[in-house]
Amino acid sequence: MASLNIPNFSRGADPVNLVTEAAIKDIPEVLKQHDTSPNGLTETEAAARLEKFGPNQVAEEKHHGWLQRIYLAARNPLVILLSILAIITFATAGGASDIAGGMLMVAMVVLGISLRFIQETKADNAAAKLKAMISVTATVVRDGQQKEIPLKQLVPGDVVKLSAGDMIPGDVRLLSAKDLFIIQATLTGESMPVEKTDARDARTNVSSIEHTNICFLGTSVESGAATAVIVATGAHTYFGKLAGSLADQQVETAFEKGVKKFTWLMLRFMAVLVPLVFLINGITKHNWKEAFFFSLAVAVGLTPEMLPMIVSVCLSKGALAMSKKKVIVKRLNSIQNFGAMDVLCTDKTGTLTIDHVILEIYCDVFKKESAEVLRDAYLISHFQTGLKNVLDRAVLKYTELHHELSVDKYTKADEIPFDFSRRMMSVVVEGPDGQRQLLTKGAPEAVFAKCMHFESDGEIFPMEPILVGNLIEQVNDLSSDGFRVLAIANKKVGPQTAYSKADEEELVLTGYLAFLDPPKDTAKKAIAVLRQQGITIKVLTGDNDLVSRKVCTEVGINAEKILLGSQVETMSEEQLAEAAETTDVFARLSPAHKKRVVMALQKKGHVVGFMGDGINDA
Repeated sequence: MASLNIPNFSRGADPVNLVTEAAIKDIPEVLKQHDTSPNGLTETEAAARLEKFGPNQVAEEKHHGWLQRIYLAARNPLVILLSILAIITFATAGGASDIAGGMLMVAMVVLGISLRFIQETKADNAAAKLKAMISVTATVVRDGQQKEIPLKQLVPGDVVKLSAGDMIPGDVRLLSAKDLFIIQATLTGESMPVEKTDARDARTNVSSIEHTNICFLGTSVESGAATAVIVATGAHTYFGKLAGSLADQQVETAFEKGVKKFTWLMLRFMAVLVPLVFLINGITKHNWKEAFFFSLAVAVGLTPEMLPMIVSVCLSKGALAMSKKKVIVKRLNSIQNFGAMDVLCTDKTGTLTIDHVILEIYCDVFKKESAEVLRDAYLISHFQTGLKNVLDRAVLKYTELHHELSVDKYTKADEIPFDFSRRMMSVVVEGPDGQRQLLTKGAPEAVFAKCMHFESDGEIFPMEPILVGNLIEQVNDLSSDGFRVLAIANKKVGPQTAYSKADEEELVLTGYLAFLDPPKDTAKKAIAVLRQQGITIKVLTGDNDLVSRKVCTEVGINAEKILLGSQVETMSEEQLAEAAETTDVFARLSPAHKKRVVMALQKKGHVVGFMGDGINDA
């Protein structure tokens, strides 16, 4: 068998470099670099690469057996000190009272370790059950044939097929894409789908997550279809890099540092008092044996035997209370950190906001609420084929809750699908009077360019350049306030067998829709309560600064000064530490930026909590 030429493009490479390198190259260059073709790898090639690069799995937190969990629970410095004193007590016991004292210390040690072991075992088991519920496969092209295989068997160079609902099986470069929208919430925390295309993206000065022809492991397909080549798998992916940082050795908590300080304080007291008591008793009573035992009794007396058990009981009670709120506490020591927190860093989307886009505005060109605009938008969303995106669902939900609109009176005649070049889509419907209308929605600037007239209060007027300028200004103002805007237009059409994008000309603009992911009703009150407890709130989000400023202002967070991810990138650790103290809102952050901000605050002596709902927040 001929030896295989396995490209050395993934082993030990930086995920960011792998992605950027694939993004800036044309498709033939990418395929050549990864020694593959549109027909995919052969099974032999795939097996060789699987052996070289390993399974497509990200780093996981090491699972501890029951013996190791007991060891970790017993590693508490105070428990170790108490155990040593118990051994000394038994070794030098002079009567029943000494044995009873030793037994008490042993009992406290065992109870403290047992409570911690039981609570953390329950948390580990709950997390394991959640993980066991997940099983993912991918559609791959091998030997020119499509087949479905487990995600972990994929290798760099594999060609995969993607469709609505699929999870992206690795960091991939798109070879072809049709109306592809990707949900990147697991990486960015933002719920709005992102458009992706197969065109070359020559930008090298943007974050790797912003490349328009790259999809990342852990994200999913909202709608559309695509073919892609895998450029990185497992730990070499962007997601794998994040997971690897999670699997790293955990940092020492403030509670653990406090226990160590207290234990060393006790040891210092003993180091001074025990020899002093021993010498004084020996010199004054001339019985050095009795002086030795008395000094040991002083050492035992200085040690709070009940403290390990009391601490474990208190922490376990806190974990139990949180479990009733459906919170898994994996490390008991984090309970104390939670209580000692003085800075809370929080994500925006899904944490401060409801993580659901809702329809806020439906109006004509003069900003007057328009039932016709809402009706046309509803008919488009109802009759269009394929998966409904978040904006479609928002229109349907709002209309069904607040208006009675019977679609039975309307019949769909045809549809002109969305594409990236037009940035709009249309449906043709026939009303109860038999008249057909072409209803169009799309990006405002794209729809405005197709409109010759606009409608207001049932009358038709010509579109003047000054009106277009005013409309663009309105849209820009809404966008700066965090709204997502869609324009709505229509025109009467005659009966014909099929319609095309050529029919999307000389439209009548009826108005526009504006959508927003609003703050939670409870967010402002919760922030006020936290402030009363002396906790400073800082927002760390991947969203843009305009949206972040609006949401933060509404919930009572000072957003006058916003620090962007690009600024964080160029700051030294000292500069960032100073900036983090005086800034409450950080926008356009990558997970690495968020980590730097949190660590900068910790270096300034703060106990920092972080709250979010995505893997990027972990």
